[in-house]
Amino acid sequence: MAEIIEKGDEVMHLEHTDSQDSHLSAQEHIDAFTPAEQKKIIRRIDFRLVLTLGFMYAVSLMDRTNLGIAVVGGMGVDLVLIGYRYSIITLVFFITYVILQPPATVILRKLGPRIFLPTITFLWGITMICFGFLTTWTQMVGLRLILGIWEAGFFPGCAYLLSCWYPRYDLQKRNAVFYLIGSMASAFSGILAYGFYNMNGLGNLGPTWGQHYGPTADDPTAPSGIESGIAGWRWIFIMQGILTVVIAGIGALTIADFPEKAANKTRSLAIPFLSQKEAEFIVARIQQDRHDAIATPFSITHYAKCATDLKVWGFAALFGLTTTCTYAIAYFLPIILELGMGFGVAEAQCLVAPPYVLAAIWMYLCAVLGDKYHIRGPFIIFNGCLCILGLGLLGFLENNGARYFGVFLATTACNANVPCILTYQANNIRGQWKRALCSATLVGAGGIGGIVGSTVFRDQDKPGYKPGMYACMIASALIIFITLLLEWKFIRANKRAARGGKIIEGLEGFRYTL
Repeated sequence: MAEIIEKGDEVMHLEHTDSQDSHLSAQEHIDAFTPAEQKKIIRRIDFRLVLTLGFMYAVSLMDRTNLGIAVVGGMGVDLVLIGYRYSIITLVFFITYVILQPPATVILRKLGPRIFLPTITFLWGITMICFGFLTTWTQMVGLRLILGIWEAGFFPGCAYLLSCWYPRYDLQKRNAVFYLIGSMASAFSGILAYGFYNMNGLGNLGPTWGQHYGPTADDPTAPSGIESGIAGWRWIFIMQGILTVVIAGIGALTIADFPEKAANKTRSLAIPFLSQKEAEFIVARIQQDRHDAIATPFSITHYAKCATDLKVWGFAALFGLTTTCTYAIAYFLPIILELGMGFGVAEAQCLVAPPYVLAAIWMYLCAVLGDKYHIRGPFIIFNGCLCILGLGLLGFLENNGARYFGVFLATTACNANVPCILTYQANNIRGQWKRALCSATLVGAGGIGGIVGSTVFRDQDKPGYKPGMYACMIASALIIFITLLLEWKFIRANKRAARGGKIIEGLEGFRYTL
């Protein structure tokens, strides 16, 4: 039996089995639960969906950004990462990562997140374990390309899935928690990696796997040789890969499907957690907010046509410029702390963490205020200004205390803008397939930002890395400029629609979120 829900001039059908509820309206589905019961249902969804995706994203970030830590731990010597080799290794990941994102979101919609997301997480965990056993830098290039294949569908899939579950003004807090779990884990991955690094020498697979040592700036007369056992930097990849596989197994049990399918039994390992009536309540909330809860049949023409909307590319540009800064900091901060600011290996790995703690706090505060007051753009602009200030302090002062304070500002600002921009985009589009395409283009542009961020800090520019600092500051300035243009466009469109002019996003009464 099918429940009929109105969507503009269209009619959509939601399969269910309760014949008594077959003709209830969206409001009646919502009113079937008291406000207290509604809060309990949403809280269960938060724990099940947001936390599961957040911890899976945490291992994604750790696996993607542990290269800088491994280089500091000896990988650069063992794999002879001279010249541009390290930048090439960081860059190639994004080739497959960017190219495969648009088809990956379609596959996610077809297979469902219960199967798709845990599977690709398991596969990239296995790939990470393999990183611990390579012997040349060219082998790492190949493995990084494979890693990009498995991770391509994850972040856009998570962004798309979260936007399908929550109304527009409940979304940024969830995006923030999802992302801050990842960024906090990424921050403390330095401390975790240092613990794994101290496994140096455990196991003995022969001299190939040991860590090379030799003359240093502090002791140019030190003899060359190879430590016995498996090198510490290899243990970083092996142990983080095992952790990823474990998280994938947990995710297979706890991942949530799309809301209209949440109560259905599937062949996946996921444990059901909503009744049919509760699932219909969630769908009704989305229908009441933006009338796009159920996906229409897939059409490649319609899917591609969504790309003709210029604001889609405005959002993508914002995200790409933001990730230019986030990836540059993630990949090179340990190296800057060691080479540029004179900290030791242990200090450099551990000092990465504190700025991400502040970033998590500010990120969530932006989300709470943004959802409460229904604003997005002003926070993006403020964070862009803050990032410019932080990069200026880091790149152009001499005092290490002031420079490290700049690390706090820059890390906080660029990471806080990630959920801001994700929600800014999600609030201002409609339609399931447009939402899927926009998630792919947004995160695809983020991958391009990762390519830029992985190359702007060149080896010949150390220890100051001035060109890289300039590039990130320009990216932050462009974020401010593009956001101002979008705000101007949205204000004009809202005023025009209020006067009875052009309908926004094909829905009467829909207004852009500024």
